[in-house]
Amino acid sequence: MPEPSSYEPRGAIAGTGMGGAMDLATGEAATLERVPGGPEGGGPDSRPRSLWSDAWRDLRRNPVFLLSALVILFLVVISIWPSAITSGNPLDCDLAKAQDGSAPGHPFGFDGQGCDVYTRTVYGARTSVTVGVCATLGVALLGSVLGGLAGFFGGAWDAVLSRITEVFFAIPVVLGGLVLLSVVTSNSVWPVVGFMVLLGWPQISRIARGSVITARQNDYVQAARALGASPARLLLRHIAPNAVAPVIVVATIALGTYISLEATLSYLGVGLKPPSVSWGIDISAASPYIRNAPHALLWPSGALAVTVLAFIMLGDAVRDALDPKLR
Repeated sequence: MPEPSSYEPRGAIAGTGMGGAMDLATGEAATLERVPGGPEGGGPDSRPRSLWSDAWRDLRRNPVFLLSALVILFLVVISIWPSAITSGNPLDCDLAKAQDGSAPGHPFGFDGQGCDVYTRTVYGARTSVTVGVCATLGVALLGSVLGGLAGFFGGAWDAVLSRITEVFFAIPVVLGGLVLLSVVTSNSVWPVVGFMVLLGWPQISRIARGSVITARQNDYVQAARALGASPARLLLRHIAPNAVAPVIVVATIALGTYISLEATLSYLGVGLKPPSVSWGIDISAASPYIRNAPHALLWPSGALAVTVLAFIMLGDAVRDALDPKLR
């Protein structure tokens, strides 16, 4: 019988932890001896993915997200730099060309005042994007803070906030705009943004409240509380990052709604007022001439519809990516 030192095994021997032994193939032994961090190991390339990394990976593969993001990016660019695609002035009008069709240098024709429809449509994007983004940020910030505090502390604060939100929910948005904005004489976008924030925060507040209540009951929050974490650390460090996803989804979808609301209020004459440039103002001015000059109505209406649809599609894509139940 050969000595143990001269015996060359074809496999490796691994202890089973119960006093016995188990033959391993050479490849399996090499797998056990592989240092983590290699191409197939547990190194940085195979770190556990978070909800946000999974959502971003799904969004990049979603054609709806890519299409809506390209449209929104184009709107943002022309809002910041409208002279990139037009050299005209939206306030330069010539009554001699009123209701005329397309002409060289004026592809969309002229409206009832002789203004270039193409130029006014391009500059109208700045107003819509500004109102939508500012109103959404204000609503999300105010609603998240109030709803998050109510869901975290509960008690009297939660009861009072719930009654206040019910009062605001009972106010019709368009009727509230007609009443509140009819006394405003400013031509800037800020009164319209303030009105939207005033009536829009209760929805986000209720979403944030429910999300915080759900996150507050998780085991990791209870463990942090047992370790002595302060209420501020619990709310900002452990609860808010895990409760903000529903707020982002609702706010993204609501952005398109705020753009449509601004156009509606401007159409009714209580939102933005001339000489401001807005799609709602142009739609209102072109309505009496729809038979003689339908182009003056169709182009701003189409731009408004595409913008609202792009933001709603973006919100739907974000919702699908952030909702684990839809995976």
